[in-house]
Parts: sequence; structure tokens; C-alpha cells
Amino acid sequence: MTSGSGNNDVVWSGSWVAERLGVELVPGDACGPESLHDLLGLALRRNPKRAHLLVSNVLGKHVPQKPSLVYGAGLALGREVRALLGDAEASRAVVLGYAETATGLGHSVADGLALAPYLHSTRRPVAGVAAAGGFEESHSHATSHLLLPSDPRLLAGGGPLVLVDDEFSTGNTVLNTIRDLHARHPRSRYVVVALVDMRTPADRARLDAFAAELGARVDLIARASGTVRLPEGVLEKGQRLVEREEAQATRVPTSGAPDAIRVELDWPEGIPDGGRHGFTAAHREALEAALPGMGKRVAEALGDAPGRVLVLGFEELMYAPLRIGTALEEAGVDVRYSTTTRSPVLAVDDPGYAIRTRLVFPAHDDPADGPGERYAYNVAGAGFDTVLAVVDSTADTPRLHAPGGLLSRLAPHADRVLLAVVPSYVPPAQENSVLPEPLRGPAFSSYAPDEVGWLLQDLSDVSLEAPTEEREEAIQAGGAHYAESLPVEYQPTQEYQELFRAALAESADRIAQAVGVVTETVLTERSPRPVLVSLARAGTPVGVLMRRWAQYRHGLDLPHYAVSIVRGRGIDANALRWLAAHHDPADVVFVDGWTGKGAITRELAAAVEEFHTATGTESTLGGFDPEIAVLADPGSCVRTYGTREDFLIPSACLNSTVSGLISRTVLRADLVGPNDFHGGKFYRELADADVSNDFLDAITARFGDVAEGAVAQAKALQGQDRTPTWEGWAAVTRISEEYGIHDVNLVKPGVGETTRVLLRRVPWKILAKRGADADLKHIRLLAEQRGVPVEEVEDLPYTCMGLIHPRFTRGATGADGKAVDAK
Repeated sequence: MTSGSGNNDVVWSGSWVAERLGVELVPGDACGPESLHDLLGLALRRNPKRAHLLVSNVLGKHVPQKPSLVYGAGLALGREVRALLGDAEASRAVVLGYAETATGLGHSVADGLALAPYLHSTRRPVAGVAAAGGFEESHSHATSHLLLPSDPRLLAGGGPLVLVDDEFSTGNTVLNTIRDLHARHPRSRYVVVALVDMRTPADRARLDAFAAELGARVDLIARASGTVRLPEGVLEKGQRLVEREEAQATRVPTSGAPDAIRVELDWPEGIPDGGRHGFTAAHREALEAALPGMGKRVAEALGDAPGRVLVLGFEELMYAPLRIGTALEEAGVDVRYSTTTRSPVLAVDDPGYAIRTRLVFPAHDDPADGPGERYAYNVAGAGFDTVLAVVDSTADTPRLHAPGGLLSRLAPHADRVLLAVVPSYVPPAQENSVLPEPLRGPAFSSYAPDEVGWLLQDLSDVSLEAPTEEREEAIQAGGAHYAESLPVEYQPTQEYQELFRAALAESADRIAQAVGVVTETVLTERSPRPVLVSLARAGTPVGVLMRRWAQYRHGLDLPHYAVSIVRGRGIDANALRWLAAHHDPADVVFVDGWTGKGAITRELAAAVEEFHTATGTESTLGGFDPEIAVLADPGSCVRTYGTREDFLIPSACLNSTVSGLISRTVLRADLVGPNDFHGGKFYRELADADVSNDFLDAITARFGDVAEGAVAQAKALQGQDRTPTWEGWAAVTRISEEYGIHDVNLVKPGVGETTRVLLRRVPWKILAKRGADADLKHIRLLAEQRGVPVEEVEDLPYTCMGLIHPRFTRGATGADGKAVDAK
């Protein structure tokens, strides 16, 4: 049987197996310049699950091949992926290669994508590096794959995941991988890449059904396609054939321990030896710059007449020796490339068989599964003058150099054996603390579990409430921070509850419109699959509504979490750390209900910058964007908003009973440790008064009525200058001075903040914009109940403002609600 290339003088390297077992390669629809017979040969192996082995001629694992051809195959596939995804999606992609055979191929595909970070699975556990996932390869001799990224965010983003293997046979490995990773980090798109796609129609249908079940798109790119036709009983027949051939095999000679010539590569400091722990675009740029120098040093060690050279990589260490090989080839050296392997394959010295010779040697890298045999194929008898063995420093052990080790096995088959050692990359130490998973309803909050995950610590059983006057005195005296205690939850009167429901009915369309505008803006300008992170607790109902809008309009199931941010103390850094470990920070969009004077906007920006500086997390994949998306931005503090009008958002009328029965967040040193989330309480006892889901359902019911207008408004905003003017901050500063307060923190602008003053603090007076009665009914009712005067003013950029008197003393208030100075 001859090669399918049309050259009748070349025997196909699968004919020996095909003739004895009746195995056939049947070409499929996808075909490149080569036929299946050009790309693949056949061999046999001792394996209880599959007797035959497809041996790639362009992978650089079992068959020595020109480095440019091996590298070029991966590059070309990567460029196909980029063309499929488009530049925008390709820039968000992450490439995952499979150990051990596809580690170099996957890395080459990532190079073809240009900017994509790369990770490959590994069978080598690394002390101090926690697994970010794992899966099984059912047909392999060594099944367990580990994922050990030094930066857990590598797999946490929402961009496309590109999975690369040398062959796509049944699809089981890909299904197992996606099943594991999708459960941890759901995404909408996967691309599977292989040199050859050998699935049956049933396998294809199974993958399609699996993708539909996930609600994700799965594309496949391969250099060629086909199927393997196996006759009945081929496994048993193949096993008997392997036993017979092994009994007749002759051992390839060995030698004593040689003096291998060491070649100093001068590998760039800090650059990983491969993708075991992740390889970024910055790493790629540094390696590309260093490759010509390394190639020159190796060429000098080879001398003027190197002859025919083999660069021999080591198991998962495929990419580094491949690139050294390409550098030598560019320098004019006659070079081939292959690597050692764990996989035991029968060798038969026949031109119609893919594995002609086999060198056997003991493992020399202290593998987790203990000592065992390793193999180098098609090296003996191939006529190489020089073999350059490339290993990582973990594998540069006495067993490598001992009699019977790899170097001594190579010595009889080349005039010279050279050794180059790439330093094994040691990832930075990972955090020892393990943060808990988010709290969810109904155990914590009255929201459905998929609506929001609370990155909080449950302090429901801790007594934290204090009388409002007592809290105010302690806060203003500087003896306590407002986040160290909780106000007693306001219990609305029947009249106030009726006012809330009337306000909800009147403003539902207006709020739904704003939800649509801000969500459409986020999806267009921030991320096509954002991770919504609301600032608890006022932002949380808005985050839930934005998530519902994305489901309603776009069929998206967006992750949504609530985190704590405390004025003067910053955002919960542990919550950010959890988010960075589970999602791409570039996809995170912080959400709040409204802006007042912009204090929280500034607080968030400073806190995120501090987090990036402290953790160095911005350097690898990009950091968190601190810009908040809000329903209403009357203070002109942000670019992403639903409206800049200051109107009544009914969720501001109440406390926990409109926010999933969750308290304001708590940060107190004796309750929140260095590895804890900020705290919060779940007021289960207020369930009878809870209107949280009533509020959400009332707004959601209006989505259909406002959708067209909201989409049009969002599009119109994209062409406008939305640069924040901070006019609200200027107004607050002016009011603070005019009323003799001299502290902007005691001036609370806007309907929402004014409501908080009346519910949680001890107010002095309310400033109301003349004529804004429609949005002030609940404000006037609360003010009347608390004996607080409402003063109407003309030149107010907000509908209202709440003022807290700086000279408040506990129990000392006049009939008009003014605080009386104790002095």
C-alpha cells in the first residue's frame, strides 16, 4: 500500500497495520493540501481500550519532522481560529492544550491567535499550586489531567475557550473538559482545534447535543477529517499481534553514561518554560526577542559541520525545543524535531509502519506516579549526526545521566549528544486562604439563588443594631465608623407602604426604561457577557433587574454578585480576590442604584487601584474597571447610566424589605478577619413585610412596553459626550458651606440618599427643589413622621437633599427637628 499523496514510491506508514488488522482510514469532507495518509500513519500499542494508534507526521511527537512544518501547522490553525472569531473575540480568547502530545501544538495555535494567553493541562502535580480544574481522557494510558494556572483568572473569563488536541477521535476528552470548566466558569463559545477530526457521525451528534444542552456554541477546526473503520474483534486481534511482535523484538543497544555536552541557552529570566502554569502575550514577546540569541548559541555549540541534527524535547516540554529547532532551521541547520513520551507503542522495523524503532529509558523527572518507562521513537537508525536533548531543570536529575538513562540510550545512535536545560518555571506562591462560595437564597436573602450571589459573611446571629441617635453621636464624635453597627430596621407604617406601592405603579415604566438603557450600554460598550457586581445593598435590586433584562432581550444568563463597599474603608478586597479567581476582571461591571455626590464612585476607583497595586493583578490579564454603571446619575459622576434625572426609585423608599431582606454591610475588626468577606445580616423575621420580589416583578413586567424606546435611547447615548461633570459634587460643596455644615459627608443629595438620611440617620432638615412634588411624597411623609422641616429652594440640581447637622448631640432636638448644640 502506498501513500495517498500520489507518489507510488513512498509506502504509507500505516499499511503494515492496515494489512494485518483491516484498519482503514476513510477521508471526510474537510481536507487541506495533504490527504489523511499524508498526515497519519498507524501503529499498535499495549492498551486495553484501543489497540491502534494514529501517528501524526506533523505533530513532532513520535515522528521526527522539520520544526518549521510542525510549528507552521499550529500557526495556520491559530490563524483559522482568529478568522473564525474575528479580531474582537479573538482578543478575549484563551487557548488550552492537552498534555502531553498537544502541548506544543496548542502553544503554536495560541501564537497564531497572536494575543491569546495559553495554558496546557499537565500530569505533573506542582507543590504549592492548587488545581483550577481537571478531567479525564478516557482512551489514554494515563488519564488524569490537571490544570495548574499560576493566575486562576486565566480560565475565569467569559471570552472564547479554544481547546487544542492532536486528534479529535470520539470527542469524549473535549466533553469532559467543557463539562468541568463550564461548571466553574460558564461561557458562550468554545472552539475545538485538531490536526485531524476522526469522529463518527454519532460522535458529532453527541457533541452537538451537548452544546445545545449547555446553551453554548461549539465550533471545530481541523486540518483534515475522516473516520477510522475498525473490523469486528480488532482490539483482541491487535493485542495478540502486539504480544507476538514484542516477543520477537530485539533490544536496541545502549552504552555507558556519556559525557553529554551542555549548551547554555541563557533562557530569559521569568519566562515560563511552557504553558503548564500559563503563558501570556508578554511572555511570548520576550521569548520571541530571545530566540535568535538562543539559536545562535546552540549553532555555535554544534560547530561548522553539525550534520543532520535532531532536537529532542521531553514529554510535555514540546514548545521550547520546537522553537529552538525553528531558530536552528532559520540559521541553515539540517534539523528535525521530536520529543520523548510516556506512551508505550510497539516498534516494527518496516517502512509500512509508523514506529520503526524504540528507545526505552527510566523516567527521570520524579513523576507523581512513580518510576516507570519512557520512550523515544524513530531516533535509533535514523542517521542523526547530533542529538540535542532539551529538558527542563526538574528533569535534569542523576537518572538522566546514569547508565541506561536517556543520554546513554541516545549515545550509540549519534556522533554527539548535547544537552540543553530550560529552567523549570516556579509560579509565585499562591494564597493559602480559601475564600467561601457566595451566599445565596433562600438560605441567605429572599432572592432566588440564581438572581444574585452575596460575597458576604453571614452575621445574622450577631446583635449589631443600635438606636439611631446613639449611632449618630458615636459616628460624629469620631469614636465609631458607620459600618461598625447597624441602624434598627425601619418598619414602615401602613400609610407609608401604600405610598411605596403607589410610587412603584407610577414609576415602573420609567425605571424599566432606565434598566434597559443602562444594560444595553453595558453590553455594547463594556462586555458582551459582563459579570454584574452590584454594590450591596442599594445596587443589588438594580443588578438583578439588569440581569433579567439581559435574559429577556438577549437570552444571556449573566453572573451577578453583590459585594460590600464602605466609605472611608474601600471595597472588600477579599471579594475582589474571589472575583479575580473565578472571572476575567475585564468582564466585571460594578453596579449601583444611583449616584449622589459621587463619594462611592471615588471610593471605588481608589480601592480598585489599591487592590491592583497590592496584588499586581493588573499586569497579566488586565484589571477591574472601576467605573460604575448606575440606574440614575443625577450627580453626573459616571459615563454609564440609565438616566441623569433625579427621580424616585421606589427601592430607595425601604431598607432590607426591598433588598432581599439583607442589611447594610458591616465591617468591624472583631467580626471580619483578614481572610473574611465583609458581613451582613439576613432579616428572616421580616418576611411578612418583604416586597423585594414584588418590586422586581413589577419592573420586569414593563420590559416589553419600553424595550424599543430603551434600545433607541441607548443607541442615541453612544453618540453623545457623557463625560462626568461632577456638578453634583460642586453643589454639595456649596450647600455645605452655605448652611454652615463644613462637611460634605453630612450632605446627602438626591431622592435616594435623602431617603437614607430619614431612615438611618438623624436629619436636620430637607432641602426640596420647588415644584418637584411628584417624587417627594414619601420624603414629606417620612419628614413629617420624624419632625424634620422641609425647606423648598430654587437653584438645586437635585430633586432634594438631606442635611445632617454636624453639632448633633444625643437626645437634643428642638420642635423643628434642628439639633441643639449642647454647649
